[in-house]
Amino acid sequence: MKNLIKITAFIGMFTYLGLAQAADLFSDAWMKGFLAEWNKEVDTIVKPLANLDNPFSACIAYGFYADDAPKGVIKVVKGEAVAAGAYGDKEIGCDSLKWDLRAKPDSWDKWIKAGTIGKWDMMKAARWGGLKFKVGNYSAMMKDPSMMGPFMKTFGLMGQVKVDSPTENSTVVE
Repeated sequence: MKNLIKITAFIGMFTYLGLAQAADLFSDAWMKGFLAEWNKEVDTIVKPLANLDNPFSACIAYGFYADDAPKGVIKVVKGEAVAAGAYGDKEIGCDSLKWDLRAKPDSWDKWIKAGTIGKWDMMKAARWGGLKFKVGNYSAMMKDPSMMGPFMKTFGLMGQVKVDSPTENSTVVE
């Protein structure tokens, strides 16, 4: 029982420090929370993307360098997030990706905590820990302020996503 209490306290400490959220990053639940945050930003994300000459519609995946496949995906139609979840979930309707963004876990953590990503971080080669676009027209987005503003705003949203940790309200019954 003492070991169980120690382990629970240890897990609780990681949850408190925000490190447990890193395990949840881009999970099914996290991506659904991201979708909700995305759609709250009507004036800064949804409308600007919907009002482009060619309204923005895409499946955007997120993940880590070392992984073969992304972790999560969000489907955007005319600027509005309409589905999100774990990558590979057929119900989302993302058979092909227009964007696949990858970075090191510590880079994602830095940007999420800061609520922003710098242009330099996006331009740095994958070797230095910048954001890597495995799929997507990075240069076209960088040249178009109407796409760049909403894109940068999404990093601020990532820090607002809350995922309930199963360890927070757990009880042990003997």
